[in-house]
Amino acid sequence: MMSACSPPGPVEGMAIAAAEYPAAADAAGCPVGSKMGQAGASDDLQTPEGIGYNVRTPSNYRPDFAHPLLVVFPPAGASAKKNEAFTHLTTEATRRGFVVAYTAHRKLSPEVVSQLAKVPADVSARWCIDLKRVYATGHSDGGTASHAVAVLPETRGTVAGIAPSAAGFTHKDLDAYACPVPLPVMIMHNGDDRLFPGWGKETASWWAVCNHCDLSSPPQRDKEGCLVYPGCAAPLSYCEKQGGHSDWPGMGVAIVERLLSSAVATK
Repeated sequence: MMSACSPPGPVEGMAIAAAEYPAAADAAGCPVGSKMGQAGASDDLQTPEGIGYNVRTPSNYRPDFAHPLLVVFPPAGASAKKNEAFTHLTTEATRRGFVVAYTAHRKLSPEVVSQLAKVPADVSARWCIDLKRVYATGHSDGGTASHAVAVLPETRGTVAGIAPSAAGFTHKDLDAYACPVPLPVMIMHNGDDRLFPGWGKETASWWAVCNHCDLSSPPQRDKEGCLVYPGCAAPLSYCEKQGGHSDWPGMGVAIVERLLSSAVATK
């Protein structure tokens, strides 16, 4: 039994987990001694452009293994620490072998989006990262940033998949951009979002065209209530939960399993 003076344990979803690494050395690994980032939690980091971020690695982090990277962009006003506490993605992501970078909020603009897209390169200077397996998620402004890095001409190609939540994009907004190469997309948007009502469904229809989905067949609802689009060149799903704009949908497990599971496959 814990005593009354025992410190509280980690908040659910924020505990750093051990990853199950493949037995064989990864072909896309890093030379021993080339990356000096530590295992576990590293806080108060900053890119040359001034983007603040915190990093979480598996507790048994291997500096010679090229890890997939999950970049989590925050809602407006959130620090990197509050971003982690809001999304609770650390445990699931590190268990699956991801390094996670939680960024601090900056007011969005095309220039800031370009700066956010450089976070993976900054992380990879310290930790062993496979830059072909970089994924982005986030809520509200964080969801908007996730969409933006995937579609803006200046940053297109910097992420291999996105899971935006409550993003401030409409179909009309996205029509201003050419389709990127098909990539896994998981769109989350709450049904009672009154700030951006119905915008998630609109963006899902845009991605259905860009991902070359079978538009003659309706999407099918899966066990988690998400609509999965058929025949796509890259997976596309739309997940609508109860709650308003400020509510994180709490689909951390699904983000990792649905959108990112292929990233941890042994090469």
